[in-house]
Amino acid sequence: MIDKTNITGIILAGGKSSRMGSDKGLLMLNNKPFIQYSIDALKPLVSEIIIVSDASEYDDFGLKRITDITKDAGPVSGIYSGLEASKTEYNLILSCDIPLITSEVLQQLIDAIDDTSEIIQAESNGKSMPLIALYKKSVKDTFKSLLEQGERRLRVAIKGCNYKNVVLDEAFQNATLNVNTKEEFKQIEDAYYD
Repeated sequence: MIDKTNITGIILAGGKSSRMGSDKGLLMLNNKPFIQYSIDALKPLVSEIIIVSDASEYDDFGLKRITDITKDAGPVSGIYSGLEASKTEYNLILSCDIPLITSEVLQQLIDAIDDTSEIIQAESNGKSMPLIALYKKSVKDTFKSLLEQGERRLRVAIKGCNYKNVVLDEAFQNATLNVNTKEEFKQIEDAYYD
């Protein structure tokens, strides 16, 4: 059993949110900002939570905030920056736009830790979720070299590592819904109040 002292939570909140028109992590659902749901899901499982964002508004959450080492390079840079700042071998990485996420889902990723996997990502509705995943700190070197080569695609970075998926039961499929558009926000609200 991996102890929480060896796990850091990293929340990526650096996206441009161009389709949504506003900062997704600060969108409100039931009077709570989206990012707070990620924080609440991580809290029981990790020793520290780091927010990766250039936006100083996230300082209000009282957590450590770092900025992207490589600007405008998407989640590959966000993950690399978070792993660089982390002090633990294991890191639960979440995007800030999955308000239905639960500790139970994240626990399944921790339970799947083995000797060979460097990245363990959730899979839901047949899709792998690299932003609901457990990353070993050691993959940061792979991510760094891809960034230096100008590679920005997260799926390419993951394929360069030893990864596996944890297929979530149907009961957890709503937990992985993320929000990019106003339509998806409506869908989340419906699922939340269901």
